[in-house]
Amino acid sequence: MNTPTSPKQTKGIKPFLKKCKEQRALLWMTVPFVIWVFIFKYLPVWGWTMAFQDYKPARAFTEQEWVGFKHFLFLFTDDRFLGVLRNTLAQSVINMVLGFVTAIGMAVLINELTNIKFKRVVQTISYLPHFLSWVVAAALVSSVLSIDGIINEVLMGLNIIDEEILWLGIGEYFWGILGAAETWKNVGWNAIIYLAAISMIDQEQYEAAKIDGASRIQRIIHITIPGMKSVIIVLLIMNIGYILESGFEPQYLLGNGQNVQYSENIDVFVIKYGIAMFNFSLATAAGMFKTVISFIFLVAANSLSKKMGQGGLY
Repeated sequence: MNTPTSPKQTKGIKPFLKKCKEQRALLWMTVPFVIWVFIFKYLPVWGWTMAFQDYKPARAFTEQEWVGFKHFLFLFTDDRFLGVLRNTLAQSVINMVLGFVTAIGMAVLINELTNIKFKRVVQTISYLPHFLSWVVAAALVSSVLSIDGIINEVLMGLNIIDEEILWLGIGEYFWGILGAAETWKNVGWNAIIYLAAISMIDQEQYEAAKIDGASRIQRIIHITIPGMKSVIIVLLIMNIGYILESGFEPQYLLGNGQNVQYSENIDVFVIKYGIAMFNFSLATAAGMFKTVISFIFLVAANSLSKKMGQGGLY
């Protein structure tokens, strides 16, 4: 007769070492990845000290001039940076909302297809744009939205507009254009993980619902969506943690002098006014600010999810 293991027997250093010995093969497999993370993720954190210096590349570390929070104060009082912060938050929120809604919708629609061959074709076509570089994707978007592009031709053909519009020349349109471009490029790829979550749902639930007379819409609402709930929550928490990571390539490639007030985000700001002007301390301060705020958002979102009785990342 097996006796139940007490909680004390499962805690402490000895059970931990015993478990490590049993799983030593797995631990050895993780060593290269731990080393990689330390070298490329934690070791560079030493460079954050530049944010508190007037850093000069030619000087040794001990010869650098320490200026405290000078660069942070400049960021928080600079009107351009505050506008950049507004753009970053707006672009991130738009991308996150559109990304979640469209990816979940795409996954549900693909799952509802009964023809296997057609289903595979639709899924393949939907995630092909993800493999295009943003250089190519931005060129396509610019061509479509140009004065003689297909968007203007269709809208004029339908008598919705009277004259051609230079879409990328109007700043107020940039956030919507960016959200649509990000959605087109990534919706199919983002839907893959939701399709995987749907495949894990017990098919007997659908059969029981059919027997009870549930319609297709009712099965989606009461079985499919709840079945993806845990995955949705985890991805939402992770995306909130990247709230200040709105991207770089599409903003840099689609941005121009006419829409710069709406296209410039923190990453573009760092390139233009930090690295390009050799103000490495300012660039480091902006990057450090972005990382700290993202970490705070991640922890807050995870804690809130747990308090609401949902799952979390840890």
